[in-house]
Amino acid sequence: MNFKVEKRIGVRAPSERIWEIVVDLPRWDRWNPVETGAAGTIGFGGQISLTERIEGLPERQVIGRVAEWQPNAQLVWTEKRGLLFNTVRFYEIEELEPGSCIVSNGFIFSGLRGEGFHERHRRTVRNSCEAIAEALRITAEG
Repeated sequence: MNFKVEKRIGVRAPSERIWEIVVDLPRWDRWNPVETGAAGTIGFGGQISLTERIEGLPERQVIGRVAEWQPNAQLVWTEKRGLLFNTVRFYEIEELEPGSCIVSNGFIFSGLRGEGFHERHRRTVRNSCEAIAEALRITAEG
């Protein structure tokens, strides 16, 4: 069973601009309040590493594998967080018309331990997704 936390936000910027920000991992420190120190390779099977700082939870190092990516549309990576606990992390860009997009970011937790984590931290993770969405919007529109 999967448990999803997601934030969607309207962004007045072209999908290409938003994509440039999302794939520039070394510059995430400039706009992303939750995922910092990002590095890696965006390509199928590529590795992404970063530091995750979700308020109220201990800081943690993340090493994920790129599962899907499509320029100007999506970046998805997966992480095995332990026994019976996996995470899918995603950024999605949906262009409604030139210069106007809906951008989503979120987490999908799976596994028995993923269910428990979701139940205990759903609000905190949602707040993190909201902070990321707003920061990405400000950066893209700025």
